Amino acid sequence: MSATLAGIRTHGVAAGLALNPDTPFDRVVPYLPSIDLLLVMTVHPGFGGQPFRPETLGKVAAAAEERARRRLRFRIEVDGGINAGTAGAARAAGADVLVAGTSVFGVPDIAPAIRAIRGEG
Repeated sequence: MSATLAGIRTHGVAAGLALNPDTPFDRVVPYLPSIDLLLVMTVHPGFGGQPFRPETLGKVAAAAEERARRRLRFRIEVDGGINAGTAGAARAAGADVLVAGTSVFGVPDIAPAIRAIRGEG
């Protein structure tokens, strides 16, 4: 895997890994110095509208702690169940990037939904 990540980066492309809800965080720890982005899935991929799985926040926090401890620069992204009620917890755990689908595109007016996710009122 490290050779693959290095090969991706030699082409000037950012490299990332996705961590599914059932995959332990320690599976990605060896690769953290080689990535630009760690995507922590907060639902099982492939089915929009699933409820946020709060137990995944431990992986987000562990990634943020490891990043700080080792002075790494990868971004932490979360995807799944992100809405006005879950965005703050994801940010507090250390997420840099929030992916919102149904909570934004499943409402008549997306602007207030985005503002709510951003914590802007």
